[in-house]
Amino acid sequence: MSFTSLFASTLAYLGAATIMLFIGMILFEITTKNKELALIKSGNKAAVYAFGGRMLGLAIVLYSSIANSVNLIDMLIWGSIAIILQIVLFYIAEWITPKFDITKAIDEDNQAVGLFLLFLSVSIGLIVAGSLTY
Repeated sequence: MSFTSLFASTLAYLGAATIMLFIGMILFEITTKNKELALIKSGNKAAVYAFGGRMLGLAIVLYSSIANSVNLIDMLIWGSIAIILQIVLFYIAEWITPKFDITKAIDEDNQAVGLFLLFLSVSIGLIVAGSLTY
């Protein structure tokens, strides 16, 4: 392959993954009870941790879909599946940890809960990413 075709391919994957990352973040923002972007704007650190963790988790699964795809269409399909899995598994994990009200804790800037959500998102992302192999 020539440099030009490799560069074009790199740009295509980069562009597609970036768009998918933003779509995933929008889906998370729409489906969460907290409106993290508004909380972040007001200086809520717990919301930053939770939001950042979700972003990292999504980036990890998108990385894996790029690394394991055979072409751009394959990456788009598996990247979409990965985003859906990431969101669903995050809510299942949140549901099975009912010891505290996560929404209320984030609204109240409970940084420990924010960090918990960050680590939860990254952990789920790594599991989903590892599952996206041939």
